[in-house]
Amino acid sequence: MVSYKDLGLVNTREMFKKAINGGYAVPAFNFNNMEQMQAIISACVECSSPVILQVSSGARKYANQTLLRYMAQGAVEYAKELGKNIPICLHLDHGNSFELCKSCVDMGFSSVMIDGSSLPYDENVALTKKVVDYAHQFDVTVEGELGVLAGVEDEVSAEEAHYTRPEEVIDFVSKTGVDSLAISIGTSHGANKFKPEQCTRNADGILVPPPLRFDILEAIEKQLPGFPIVLHGSSSVPQEYVKIINTHGGALKDAVGIPEDQLRQAAKSAVCKINIDSDGRLAMTAMIRKIFVDQPAEFDPRKYLGPARDELKKLYMHKCENVLCSAGKA
Repeated sequence: MVSYKDLGLVNTREMFKKAINGGYAVPAFNFNNMEQMQAIISACVECSSPVILQVSSGARKYANQTLLRYMAQGAVEYAKELGKNIPICLHLDHGNSFELCKSCVDMGFSSVMIDGSSLPYDENVALTKKVVDYAHQFDVTVEGELGVLAGVEDEVSAEEAHYTRPEEVIDFVSKTGVDSLAISIGTSHGANKFKPEQCTRNADGILVPPPLRFDILEAIEKQLPGFPIVLHGSSSVPQEYVKIINTHGGALKDAVGIPEDQLRQAAKSAVCKINIDSDGRLAMTAMIRKIFVDQPAEFDPRKYLGPARDELKKLYMHKCENVLCSAGKA
């Protein structure tokens, strides 16, 4: 058993309270490797932003659970080395079983998500409560989910979205004891979040997705005033990265994301955690593809992963400063 407190991490409880009161959202950036982690920490230190290092089940398998623990501890020390002891949380994204969540709690995660959203309501409640009862023994915070996001990302996939029902949220939160709730109001996983027929095209011919259902968010806030709300699938899919990828050998078709102005609006509400994964993947892939095409003789990983890391840092700083408004809140 490893306590996250011994690693210098924090849970999300205080983070979220400050975010709700301050009208901003804490960035939850997914990572799989060292370069992504370096970019996240250096960006958030420079912006003075709290941050959630987010790891999916697939990323945990890829990176190795033991290495992840030391990477998280290293992230805390790296931030101090860069000059700021920012609040850092290590969070399991989309945990799909009690066993996985328990293992993460035991290995030093400070927060876990149990995603029972694909189960019948009563089974989701029972599974979520079981995880909460275990995690809270060790002061680890738990995120639950009501509603289903469409799209594919990592090991999470669903054909159709099902919006969160506001009439269910009080019952779910009171029965499970969760610390935060992920909801479905129109965000979606992956880089291809919407089918072209769901979108309209603007004057520049760029696909514009349907707007987020802020009416559902407002109804949920009325049911749960001041309760921490989470948005998954909130990458904006910057078209400059899509263009770089596609002009350097890639084949991303109809990649479209959530407009940043809508995420800014959400961050001013009870939404205090916004998940961003695909944007980071796109930034990395764009830079690596560009170097492979423009400098075909290059074979030193540092020469293509380094620029990818620099682009990631730039992206993450933009998210903290201009989208989630978490800069200066550490």
